Amino acid sequence: MSALRSAASPATTSSPPPASPPPDFREHLATADDRGNRRWLYPQRPSGRFHTLRQWFSWFLLFLMFAGPFVKINGNPLLLFNLLERKFSILGQIFWPQDFFLFALAMLLFLMGIMIFTAAYGRLWCGWACPQTVMMEMVFRPIEWLLEGDGSRQRQFNQPPWTAAKIRRKILKHAIFFGLSFLVGNTLLAYLIGIESLWQLVTDDPRLHLSSLGAMIGFTLIFYGIFSRFREQACTFICPYGRFQSALLGENTMVVAYDHKRGESRGPWHRNESAEARRTSGTGDCIDCRQCVVVCPTGIDIRNGIQMECVNCTACIDACDRVMDKIGQPRGLVRYASLNGIERGEPLRLTARMKGYAGILVLLSVIFFTLLFTRSDVETVLLRAPGSLYQMTEAGNVNNIYLMKVINKTSKPEPVELHLVGREGVLKVMGPPLVIPPGQLVQTSVLVELPPSSLTGHETPLKIDVTSRGKHLATVSTEFLGPRP
Repeated sequence: MSALRSAASPATTSSPPPASPPPDFREHLATADDRGNRRWLYPQRPSGRFHTLRQWFSWFLLFLMFAGPFVKINGNPLLLFNLLERKFSILGQIFWPQDFFLFALAMLLFLMGIMIFTAAYGRLWCGWACPQTVMMEMVFRPIEWLLEGDGSRQRQFNQPPWTAAKIRRKILKHAIFFGLSFLVGNTLLAYLIGIESLWQLVTDDPRLHLSSLGAMIGFTLIFYGIFSRFREQACTFICPYGRFQSALLGENTMVVAYDHKRGESRGPWHRNESAEARRTSGTGDCIDCRQCVVVCPTGIDIRNGIQMECVNCTACIDACDRVMDKIGQPRGLVRYASLNGIERGEPLRLTARMKGYAGILVLLSVIFFTLLFTRSDVETVLLRAPGSLYQMTEAGNVNNIYLMKVINKTSKPEPVELHLVGREGVLKVMGPPLVIPPGQLVQTSVLVELPPSSLTGHETPLKIDVTSRGKHLATVSTEFLGPRP
């Protein structure tokens, strides 16, 4: 505790005025030189408590990602986004085009959740759960470190001349990268068309599935290009999340931040130098070792403040903590903190904007789950046949012809039966027994015959129960036309 108090004392007692920013303060892009050419990054391998947590969490996410197409709930895939057949499965629930409003609500819930999370915790999604970051930092980059060395060794390895050993390593690395990209591409394809269709594509003659084969090759090349060449530029140049986060972050947002009040002004650390001596000379705890910079996968200097390129991966926190341990200073010079937490020592709190986002999220959640749990497996629409009038039978009964559309929203065939409710009469489905294929719409004609005693006037309210295997699915209402009294 005494070390913590001594480290925090410059923020609470009289301290020298803050030093001016270094000459290179945000004056260039980390991944481009003055001519706009690509500046290749060689980040050092991170290690520490946060990196270990990210590894365990990433392995869990990778397991979910590759196991997802094989997991079935009630016979349906865990996740399926079949755009061609307009069929979607989320947590085993099948959604068809008729349920698009539910799918749209689910996407709104997802986006609102990210907005609330970003407003409170910054780009935590990017550093911990984004598939691009997980695959790049936990799969592809460790393979590169294994084959070509860490950071500075990679930089030296990529310098001329090109030897036979270097060429062999490069070929091996890119062969592994291409194989992993092929695996990722096939996994994505399984999420789009289903594991059964993917297996048929793999086992059949490729000439019979040229479009799917083209998609597989296209996905493989895209992922290979991203993970072998484009890398961090997918986050900084393409992904819009880093750009619109500035509209969500505030003074109370928890981000990976540098404590400038404690760290400035920077200066080298001398052996046996005490914290009191550094404070007396006006030097902060930052020894300008640049370890937080060399481990950054996007090449930024976290000491320059919040930046669009920062994905909150925590590599700089672990690197700085190791340096603080070596020089006997408390950890936390770079840490999770808000601007108000650093400037005023305030804890994380819910602002009015966060509460507003949360209120919208709760409202959308209530609407979504209400619609989801009240959704019928079979949707029925019953309309009078256009231009038709009632007809009288020889027995004196009255006939009406209706057109019926039945949509099966399940993944199995549904036999449908119709029953009149509260009326004496006969209901006939024209044609064979009504069996609706999974995910299909069937249109048929229905004849309803009522005796005069069941009529209440020229337009008689009529209700019809829709059942399947004895289970009540829906009740549809319509009007039955008869002679005027």
